[in-house]
Amino acid sequence: MRILAIETSCDDTSAALVVARGQNTKVLGQVTASQIPIHRRFGGVVPEVAARAHAESIVPTIQELFAQCGYDAAKSMKKPPIDAIAVTCGPGLVTSLWVGVIAAKLLAAEWGVPVYGVNHMIGHLFSATVEHGAPEFPALGLIVSGGHTELVWCKSARHLKKIGATRDDAAGEAFDKFGKLLGLSYPAGPEIADLAKRGKKNSVPFPRPMLTDPSYDFSFAGLKTAGRTWILAQEKITPTMRANACASYEAAIVEVLVAKTMRAVKEFKPKTILLGGGVAANELLRAELTRALAGEKITLLLPEKKYTTDNAAMIAVAAMRTGNLFKQPWRKLAANPSFEIQ
Repeated sequence: MRILAIETSCDDTSAALVVARGQNTKVLGQVTASQIPIHRRFGGVVPEVAARAHAESIVPTIQELFAQCGYDAAKSMKKPPIDAIAVTCGPGLVTSLWVGVIAAKLLAAEWGVPVYGVNHMIGHLFSATVEHGAPEFPALGLIVSGGHTELVWCKSARHLKKIGATRDDAAGEAFDKFGKLLGLSYPAGPEIADLAKRGKKNSVPFPRPMLTDPSYDFSFAGLKTAGRTWILAQEKITPTMRANACASYEAAIVEVLVAKTMRAVKEFKPKTILLGGGVAANELLRAELTRALAGEKITLLLPEKKYTTDNAAMIAVAAMRTGNLFKQPWRKLAANPSFEIQ
């Protein structure tokens, strides 16, 4: 089965062509048009600007994808080499989501193929399986992105339950806002991680929000406030101070993420840990999770870094792994910005 996947939940226009055989997948090609240069001057994503950029990029992105995979782009737009379409329908920015959903509906109607509406978070959840193959269940998923921080219990690919989530800001949001206050460019997470490598992670006593709370929920608003307070208290921030602050801030976030995950491991006893989301590219998080699970008979699946950001390949894989859970007639497909894992 060949799946054309479309992802437009925020500020990346992405299309991928994925072959699914049983539980095995192969990415034939992926093209992503990033809007980071557009939004960088605003210090964050502007929804209306993002939607216009998606509308301009969606068809050229799909055409480039077909060409990348060795097909004639013009002919493929009339008679595509696919069996189905998978598209992100939520959560995300509603104006961005509608661009992808409308494109998928029009193409499905024109080409006469089925369409799958995919939950964006389930895409991140299974992003580590794009290259590694199907996980062994039951599994525990840690999704860490700019808009979400969640722990998901996966009894199977179709039976998912969110056991913890952020009560305010997500970890990725906390990284970006702290970086903005430090004068770093958007998105700030990767730059903070680079600076942290040159700093001392215990030099600034940033709090570990909800570290000892018995729930599996997260909270990073207080850490953001602590970061802002520290910045305002300094008369001058030297390069060394900036590196130390970034290392300490990163360490605070990672410690909470790993501690909550390991607490869930002890209670639920999963066979596999799945890491996903933009912050899954963070090297300290990957290293600390690996260290914490050393000696445990648990498989840790880490996504390739190219599949940590918003991408269409993970959407195709999520559609395949969940079967026809979200399969819909194209006429009924709709964007749902509040589409969450329950």
